[in-house]
Amino acid sequence: MSQNFVAINDTTLRDGEQTAGVTFTAEEKLTIARHLDMAGVPELEVGIPGMGAKEQETIRAIAGMGLAARLIVWSRMCRADLAAAATCNIEMVNLSIPVSDIQIRHKLQKDRGWVIKTIQEYVTTARDLGMEVCVGGEDSSRADMDFLIQAAQAAQQAGARRFRFADTLGLMDPFTTASRIATLCEAVDLEIEMHAHDDLGLATANSLAAVMAGATHVNTTVNGLGERAGNAPLEEVVMVLRHVNNNETGIDMRRFPEISRLVAKASGRPVPVNKSIVGEAVFTHEAGVHVDGLLKNPLNYQGFDPAEVGREHRLVLGKHSGSKGVMHAYAKLGIILTGAQASSILDLIRSHANATKQVPTTADLKRIYWETIHYAQLHS
Repeated sequence: MSQNFVAINDTTLRDGEQTAGVTFTAEEKLTIARHLDMAGVPELEVGIPGMGAKEQETIRAIAGMGLAARLIVWSRMCRADLAAAATCNIEMVNLSIPVSDIQIRHKLQKDRGWVIKTIQEYVTTARDLGMEVCVGGEDSSRADMDFLIQAAQAAQQAGARRFRFADTLGLMDPFTTASRIATLCEAVDLEIEMHAHDDLGLATANSLAAVMAGATHVNTTVNGLGERAGNAPLEEVVMVLRHVNNNETGIDMRRFPEISRLVAKASGRPVPVNKSIVGEAVFTHEAGVHVDGLLKNPLNYQGFDPAEVGREHRLVLGKHSGSKGVMHAYAKLGIILTGAQASSILDLIRSHANATKQVPTTADLKRIYWETIHYAQLHS
């Protein structure tokens, strides 16, 4: 595997479904898994076997689809959860355990020594059951760094292949993230996976920082679904890794719009129109100076080609349009305007935008043309 390659472990079907009020049917889960696999997402965290028989049945159904992606399930470090995971025909289990003192004491009511012993016991048991293991350090971002390293070293010694650094409450900044991930990478010979939440709007930035510091894997969810403010969005992370840090993921980004719509429908969570990468309006341009620049050369106002993510530029008319945009829009309708005619029509388009707060439709444009230029020509 190239050093420039970063593996995406998408957890839409696990952490994404943990979004308050979101539930996927078994059929929806299979469809989402299939589409993510078709896009080349290399790893999928597909559920929580400890939730019961129906969840296990769905996980086994996904495992039976013959997907190319590595399938992973999430489990607490307890006998019942691990026994359930062992029935699911999957390759890898994420064994999660709190590593911050506040959660160790007030959630588990245990101590650090118990955590280390539990990691050693359950990693060994899972390996004996034939599963690869990722140890998920819940609340890693609030953990004492020396103890976090101790926990990761215990995981490595017991046979784990990966450690998940979870910013469970989304409290980190990119600079601290980079520092801690770099320290962790120096201390252990494990794959390091970043699990970022977006409570402060920094999940994507923290994921990038983690990769730049040595993380090999990143957790994502489609559209940024997840607990509270959600997780690092798949579409953002993949594009940021590619364009900011020259990291490839092997994912076909042209499939993002279709996958985004699929997950939005299944989750009942519409995508905001200005959501980066997949929002309906993010490649739509109205401002005159931008439209003029794009018409001259798309690179004037194009950070990346929308075609990379299966999209294209869309030019619309409104309050902030200029004459060049008006002439371009009418030319697409087969109507060639002079500069003076475009200026006259622009005044009416701006009045229309102020009155309706909407982009004029093709019918509106034809009506405005008829009421101004064409009417004037007939009566001149």
